[in-house]
Amino acid sequence: MLCQIAKLIPRNLIPKLAKECGVDKKSRTFSPVSHILALMFAQLSHAFGLNDVCDALNNYSGSLTTIREATPPSRNGLSYANANRNPDMAKSLFWETLGHLERQHPKFRLEGRKYCAFPRCFKKTISIVDSTTIQLVANCIDWAKHRRRKAAAKMHLRLDLASFLPNFVHIKSANSNDAKEARTVCAGIKDGEIVIFDKAYVDFKHLHELLLRGIFWVTRTKDNMSYEVMGQHMEPNGNIIRDTVIRLTGVKTQQ
Repeated sequence: MLCQIAKLIPRNLIPKLAKECGVDKKSRTFSPVSHILALMFAQLSHAFGLNDVCDALNNYSGSLTTIREATPPSRNGLSYANANRNPDMAKSLFWETLGHLERQHPKFRLEGRKYCAFPRCFKKTISIVDSTTIQLVANCIDWAKHRRRKAAAKMHLRLDLASFLPNFVHIKSANSNDAKEARTVCAGIKDGEIVIFDKAYVDFKHLHELLLRGIFWVTRTKDNMSYEVMGQHMEPNGNIIRDTVIRLTGVKTQQ
């Protein structure tokens, strides 16, 4: 499986990006190609740590060398590479590989997808915005310190509902507020598209900005939201329980 996935990456792309990001200058015996394959293996095998990755790849070192002459890493080598090599290389590799696959197969995002009727009934692009917290090691990742002995990062993700592939990823410390990051995550959404997010991203000023940009949005209300019903928009139909026009009455809505 690792060999099949590696074949989807253009052969000269990893060395090219390694040179652009300065990774090639920091690699001696552990090449950028070997590093990328080790990270891919860790993801595919759901590895728990360095021992899982290094021991398994050493056991299959013969098969690994057939994949672009990659070599298995040592524990210290993989740890040092993860800590010191420029992460922009991995970011560029993802987007350029995705662009390559889309150019080779224009329907790459939709091929083989079997959905229910919900996504197919929309011709517009639908994006889902949400966040997740990633636990980290506090004693070596200072920027992500969340509590006294804990460290964590929060990943804000904008997902394409048609392909379940990310269109935007924003990573900050875990104490970042979802509502304050909403503008950054939604900046690339175009006129006429639809965005769906949870109530943690509700910011009335930002929602108004989305409306002015011609973007449709769907969210949930916060439990303490103050409003009054102004009238009926449409009669309830099917799964629609209520469709009313409301006016916000909270103090912050008047600012």
